[in-house]
Amino acid sequence: MLPVNFPHQYIDRATSRVETEKLFGDRSVTFLYSSLRENVPLLFAALTSKRMSSLLGYFHYDFPRKRRSSNNASFFGKIGADWRECVAPLSYYDSQRKVFERQIRYWQTRPMENEENSVVSPADSRVLIGSFTPDSALFIKNKFFAITELLGLGCPWYSRFINGDYAVFRLTPDKYHYNHFPVSGKVVDYYTVDGKYHSCNPAAQIVMASLYTKNRRVVTIIDTDVEGGSGVGLVAMVEVVALMIGDIVQCYSTKEYKNPTELEVGMQVRRGCPKSLFRPGSSTDVLIFEKGRVCFAEDLVRNSTRSDVSSRFSAGLNRPLVETDVQVRSPIARAALKV
Repeated sequence: MLPVNFPHQYIDRATSRVETEKLFGDRSVTFLYSSLRENVPLLFAALTSKRMSSLLGYFHYDFPRKRRSSNNASFFGKIGADWRECVAPLSYYDSQRKVFERQIRYWQTRPMENEENSVVSPADSRVLIGSFTPDSALFIKNKFFAITELLGLGCPWYSRFINGDYAVFRLTPDKYHYNHFPVSGKVVDYYTVDGKYHSCNPAAQIVMASLYTKNRRVVTIIDTDVEGGSGVGLVAMVEVVALMIGDIVQCYSTKEYKNPTELEVGMQVRRGCPKSLFRPGSSTDVLIFEKGRVCFAEDLVRNSTRSDVSSRFSAGLNRPLVETDVQVRSPIARAALKV
């Protein structure tokens, strides 16, 4: 386990600057995933259960506290969020839950390019890119997950993703927590895989291999090789819960946040539209692509292998592995040219 004072840095895509992340509850996570996990495994299992995660989420986000409306703006500033992006007025945000579940004017503040065969980020997040192909420079063997486990045992689609590529989007508690569709296409499968509620802190991910496969998650398989689709093959979008995440609410909307609907197999979905909402805490999205169907953005590839950034992933894996902070609906990959 890395020491609690070991810094974790990432690259801000907008400025290209190296930034140091303030990790929420870092000491608690270090204790939970080192001493407690090793010495009191039954208590560790209880603390990462659905019931305990919900209780922690309630205490942190819903427990009644005295709060003046004049403090609303300062709370946004404290976590590094901009209330001016929000749909609702500042006076509405009188609780941490409301701030966490905020809706933003994404159609204005997160503009999206018109190129249909591009893949966009599903969330405001910090992204790592990788490959399942052993001879790829982005290959990391089963540290984050194995395809069969992540998609759930018995999944009929996993063979389509063998030797493909993936991107992991880590949402921190300060982020906007709506997920948006990264591609356009047809939903061909949609299901939930049960599991625990482990932290998404980088330290926890290094300690426990394939952590994402141990957590509860929602899997959506999208066929983009259809009329009006993005043309990047089959795409798996996996929404992973984490510590203090109570639920993943599916709420697909084609215009702003109006008339949200539950996903159904056979539904046509549009890139950049809201898909779901994480309820509250930190959480993760994983995108999986078929082999040879996408090319990641050059800056993400370049940033991921920088050796001058103090990343916990780099230290834990003994090789450069760096996150880039990206905005929802910004391009992260494009369709690979057909040979």
